[in-house]
Amino acid sequence: MTTLQEIERLLNNYRAWLKDRTTLREVNESWVEITTPYLDRHNDALQIYVRSENGGYILTDDSYTLRDLETSGCSLDSPKRKDLLAMTLNGFGVKMSGEALQVHASAENFPARKHNLLQAMLAVNDLFYLATPWVQSFFIEDVSAWLDANEIRYTPKVKFTGISGFDHLFDFVIPKSPKKQPERIVKAINSPTRDKAESFIYAWGDTREVRPSDSKAYVILNDRSEEKVSPAVLDAFRNYQIKPVLFSHREEVIDELAA
Repeated sequence: MTTLQEIERLLNNYRAWLKDRTTLREVNESWVEITTPYLDRHNDALQIYVRSENGGYILTDDSYTLRDLETSGCSLDSPKRKDLLAMTLNGFGVKMSGEALQVHASAENFPARKHNLLQAMLAVNDLFYLATPWVQSFFIEDVSAWLDANEIRYTPKVKFTGISGFDHLFDFVIPKSPKKQPERIVKAINSPTRDKAESFIYAWGDTREVRPSDSKAYVILNDRSEEKVSPAVLDAFRNYQIKPVLFSHREEVIDELAA
């Protein structure tokens, strides 16, 4: 059984990893570039830019996230895709300024706002990972449609604040059913990389202490591409009491989620 001390050690290790692998560079007199250890779908480190304004700070991705998707053949001009993008960004409190993802922060909430911007960049990147012209739907839409088809009740895009004070956005929350199943937190991951696994493990570890003690976490993984889901990723989830579910084997958990 996972102990409080084990989760505290995980959180401390995660914070140390973030600090050790984060670098700063002055771009000009106004902007500072922050290079983070988070990787995008090209395995490049995510970068954000910060400048002070009116006693606070503006943090932005300088339009990188959306322009990269468009360059890769993912157009975001359809109403459905715009709605999905807006819902994802709203969950993190991130706004758009032109094509740039942007947040405003004070000195007090700077760490949380920086965290939200980076998580939004990762979430948008993952949403549209397979959204090439010949792909008609997004993975999260497929998961949502599957839940609906099996009459599994859920609330989409739910944000919880963890013990660190950081907000974490979960794709689906299935409420507790009397005398059958506890609350179930569900995350859909389109590209199941090590970074995505570590990010969700941290989010669940940070959140589980403020949720009902019997809450369960599930992660539904897209295994439809040529690249198979790494056994190391599956083991990592299991080690922290998160149940990994390959999308091709999703029928195995219908009873657990529908109850």
